[in-house]
Amino acid sequence: MRSIAWVTDSTSTIDPAFARDHHIYIVPLRLILGQETYREGIDVTAEAFYEKMKDEPKVSSSQPPIGEFIELYESLKGRYDDVIAIHCSSELSGTLHSSMQAAEIAEVPVVGIDSRAGAFPLREMIRSGIEWHKQGDTVQMIKEKIQDMVHNMSFYLIPASLHRLHSSGRVSGTQLLLSNLLRIHLLLRFEEGKVIVEEKIRTFKKARQRMLDTLKHEIQMIKKVCIMHANNEAEAEELRKEISGAHPSVKTEVMTFIPVVGVHAGEGTIAMSWIRHYPA
Repeated sequence: MRSIAWVTDSTSTIDPAFARDHHIYIVPLRLILGQETYREGIDVTAEAFYEKMKDEPKVSSSQPPIGEFIELYESLKGRYDDVIAIHCSSELSGTLHSSMQAAEIAEVPVVGIDSRAGAFPLREMIRSGIEWHKQGDTVQMIKEKIQDMVHNMSFYLIPASLHRLHSSGRVSGTQLLLSNLLRIHLLLRFEEGKVIVEEKIRTFKKARQRMLDTLKHEIQMIKKVCIMHANNEAEAEELRKEISGAHPSVKTEVMTFIPVVGVHAGEGTIAMSWIRHYPA
């Protein structure tokens, strides 16, 4: 069986111990709080970051320096038969582009995959790919199956802060003004790697219910649902209990949102994601 190295970024939420055991190499994105810069998942935990973010109006993020990718690919030379690089959505970050550019500079052949998301779906794609490799699938077969997962992914968010989304360019000034005047909540979703406005809803309760209704519509095709939160565990746990009670055959999981999402969507953001079809 050919050996595979997996290259990803910190939006994958892969546990470091799991990564070490499965030849996964994680390059961290950068989190910027005022004048301080942190490597996501290394210099600061998600929980600590959200606490720090409360008192700092200037918050942003950036992709990893290309030099880190070049150094990583140089270190992988001759150690693996194949390398798969799978990263967060190329529509929201230049991380995949930097990774592939670095591989070219290091002269390492790499199969690149755009997850069109991050967090739970990206993690599931990597975990599934590892299992397919164990079953004897080739790199090309693994890529095709992961791309099938990408097309069968659902990812919805109720952002806590439209101010953060506006400052990052993801919500227009008009949408921000209207939401403030009318107290509108936005239900967002990932589509082709972009975050778009699915619906404008008057109350958080109705936005939450709309998200649950969407899940219910697809529930027959789902095995697992992940509820993500940006320092809003109580609400996430309530959602988990409600889903488990209504659909006991579906596995549920609560995950603290990667700080990169919190930077743009704000502390308190709630999201849900699931994959309708896992290839065999």
